[in-house]
Amino acid sequence: MDFRWEIISEYMPFFMRGLGYTILASLIGFLIGALIGLVIGMGKSLNNPILRLPFIWYVNIFRGTPLLVQIFLIHFAVMPIFIKPPEPLISLIVALALNSAAYIAEIFRAGINSIDKGQREAAYSLGMNHAQVLRHVVLPQAFKRMIPPLGNEFIVLVKDSSLGAVIAAPELFYWGRVAVGATSRIWEPYLAVAVLYFVVCLVLSYVQSFLERKYATDDQRKKSKKVVRRSRGAAGH
Repeated sequence: MDFRWEIISEYMPFFMRGLGYTILASLIGFLIGALIGLVIGMGKSLNNPILRLPFIWYVNIFRGTPLLVQIFLIHFAVMPIFIKPPEPLISLIVALALNSAAYIAEIFRAGINSIDKGQREAAYSLGMNHAQVLRHVVLPQAFKRMIPPLGNEFIVLVKDSSLGAVIAAPELFYWGRVAVGATSRIWEPYLAVAVLYFVVCLVLSYVQSFLERKYATDDQRKKSKKVVRRSRGAAGH
């Protein structure tokens, strides 16, 4: 196979610029989505079924429709109301944020519900209000359990950001399509794009594993200290 390395070297600056926008859009979309997801996750945990209904349907709608359709609707129907002409990169960030919020809300809800109710009742008995219980008791413990699914969600978001190419958002896959159109070559541009996505996702996977081990080690260290203190107390020290 005639593989032309010069195409990759010629377009590599554009690929790297697109990779920067890919990471930027994914990161901003993830952070905004986490904030919205936290609110939705807490809303879905409300006891009142009427107040809980809008949060339930938000999750149903964004999880039940393709991200590509959401990108088109946001870019061509929603964003023109606020920005004329709509900016593709901003539309992509908004779409990623709203879509990821639906999934992150479920992660938050599952993480919060995984904490034993006895701990909340103990915190309430100490005089804490609902916000204090969430901030000081529930969320710190739930966050450690949410690291794996949140890491997976961010990796998925990085790959899903490639859909921004359909509205000409200048992310990594967009520049791959530009290189294919300019050179009429398939292998070199798309292979380079695939390798860059792979490297980014691999690094993110290692970061996720590091955080999981770190917090697991911290928990084990605290448990070991408790065991040592108890054994010393039993020995009369």
